[in-house]
Amino acid sequence: MIRTVRLLPALLLGSVLLTGCGSERADDAELASRAGALGIAPELVYATDAPGHTLAQQSVGVYGDEGFSATYVSRQKGTQVQLTVDRGRMTEATCEQQPGAESSPAPVTCTRDGDAWYRSSGQWAEYAVPKKDFVIRVGGTNVPRDVLREAADHLHRPSADELDTLLQSAPAGGEPVERGDLPAGDGAPDNDVDQGG
Repeated sequence: MIRTVRLLPALLLGSVLLTGCGSERADDAELASRAGALGIAPELVYATDAPGHTLAQQSVGVYGDEGFSATYVSRQKGTQVQLTVDRGRMTEATCEQQPGAESSPAPVTCTRDGDAWYRSSGQWAEYAVPKKDFVIRVGGTNVPRDVLREAADHLHRPSADELDTLLQSAPAGGEPVERGDLPAGDGAPDNDVDQGG
């Protein structure tokens, strides 16, 4: 009996540790609801891990017609890695013809790197990962290539935890969020002029 009692806490601890490992994938219905509220196609929502960069929540939004965009920032280095996912294709024939993220007089150059294209023009560079009918891009200005490669290697569909950060829930009932900094009434600022001006 005593051995069983001693073994039970170890077994419970092991199951707790295994439960904490990893994170479950986001619920498809919840992802579709949150993405749809912003006009984003749910299948185009992705996340990544860019070394030294964290997600800027205010940057998350629609890209193009129904694509997805998010920016990961490094306060220490002052760089940004932009993640964009949009419909389209990229092949060897079209890689250099497609414009870069920033306007630059330098032409876009493309180099195949595993399942992705490394594209650069001036100080800007990105990894473009073609999928069946869309392209995922991670890029930025003055971001080291190894950081972009790692971000491209860590592209994935969001977990349940990441979904709460990427696409926050809309308020229930579709009512606008009460800001608290607008005057009562129709919400328009009071532009009355006092005496003298």
